[in-house]
Amino acid sequence: MIKKYVTYCLLLVSSTFVFAQETMNFSLAEAIDYALENNRIVKNAQRDIEAAKEQKWETTATGLPQIDANVDYQNFLKQQISLIPAEFVGGEPGEFAEVIFGTKQNVNAAITLRQLLFDGSYLVGLQSAKVFLEISKNAKEKTDLEVRKAVINAYGNMLLAQETVDILEKNTVVLQKNLNDIQKIFENGLEEEESVEQLQITLAGVESALNNASRLKIIAKNLFNLTIGLDINTDTRLTENLEDLAVNNVSLELIDANEDINNNIDYKIAFNDKTSKDLMLKLEKSRGLPSLSGFINGGYLGFSDSFTFLDSDQQWAGFSLVGVSLNVPIFSSLGRSAATQRARINVEKAKEDLIQIEQELKLEIASAKSNYQFSIEDFDIKKRSLKLAERIERKNEIKFFEGIASSFDLRQAQTQLYGAQQDYLQSMLEVITRKADLETILNITNN
Repeated sequence: MIKKYVTYCLLLVSSTFVFAQETMNFSLAEAIDYALENNRIVKNAQRDIEAAKEQKWETTATGLPQIDANVDYQNFLKQQISLIPAEFVGGEPGEFAEVIFGTKQNVNAAITLRQLLFDGSYLVGLQSAKVFLEISKNAKEKTDLEVRKAVINAYGNMLLAQETVDILEKNTVVLQKNLNDIQKIFENGLEEEESVEQLQITLAGVESALNNASRLKIIAKNLFNLTIGLDINTDTRLTENLEDLAVNNVSLELIDANEDINNNIDYKIAFNDKTSKDLMLKLEKSRGLPSLSGFINGGYLGFSDSFTFLDSDQQWAGFSLVGVSLNVPIFSSLGRSAATQRARINVEKAKEDLIQIEQELKLEIASAKSNYQFSIEDFDIKKRSLKLAERIERKNEIKFFEGIASSFDLRQAQTQLYGAQQDYLQSMLEVITRKADLETILNITNN
């Protein structure tokens, strides 16, 4: 029995270990879809929508029938004494007699139905609840757009980090081979020691860059995991490479896309703000209107000198009433007028803010299009520059080992190549991120 239990535990531990080491693979589209379901900010934005729906009903319910029930039980430890003229009970005129009215214990059980008949602020409240729900939905839409952009940036940075490490590792291997070759040539007296030292300097710089890139690769992976809603230590792999992703993100049609400001989420949010300010003005105006409510009340009273209220022969006296309540605001020392004027000023400010947002968005769209177009052009230039740098580096390497070029010329060509490699990687990332910026401001969510 013990052996079976130990075997079971070992199997459980091993299966848990395998599960913990499971690798999750993502294309960019899969990463975006996963983030829109699991990113913690997105989930809280969805919860805000659900809370807004509940608040909308909460506001609506205040104008619907309200039923309250209450039970009051009183037990006088010492009943209050009242004085009456003594002559009422056969005493002498001018004297007073002490009497106790009522029983020592009593119960009052009642139920009340209330209904709001008219209240201007309630009508405005209903409109405000609807607008608040719309604000929550727009906030969710903006969150989705921002998270989508963040995922694209994190995905691109993770690819950049991976490919940077790969390139630096290849450069290290090539440099180490060159250093070994030149070391042998130097040992045979056919090359100066300076050539060896030049390659040692170059190799040390590349190794240092490789170490830093390896650390950044881990950080980029952790950031990607956090962005899509995973534990940062999850083992994730990306199924696309940076160059293919950059090529797929070149879309000249996007530069000519329709600039519909009304579709921009920031404009929608600013419009929501103006609408809410309009409603606040209506609310302040409504405070000067009368409010009317009605109620129906009914219940029973029970009296006794001892606790007999649960007995079947207990006597109960019923009562009921119906009524209305009218509240008419008359004078507030100009307080309501000041509140109304303040609300009107806020409406005017919201109008100006809306115009300002519209103008700023037009500039942002133009800037985003310009940046995206430049990134496409720069991507093509950096690609051609990399090919030229590779040819120059190969020629100088051949010339160096043939004794035609100096170690300084080779190092300069290598440094130029390494810079071109990093520029090319960065240009690919720029295409991806600049497109994401433009799509975000245009409210385009195609993966």
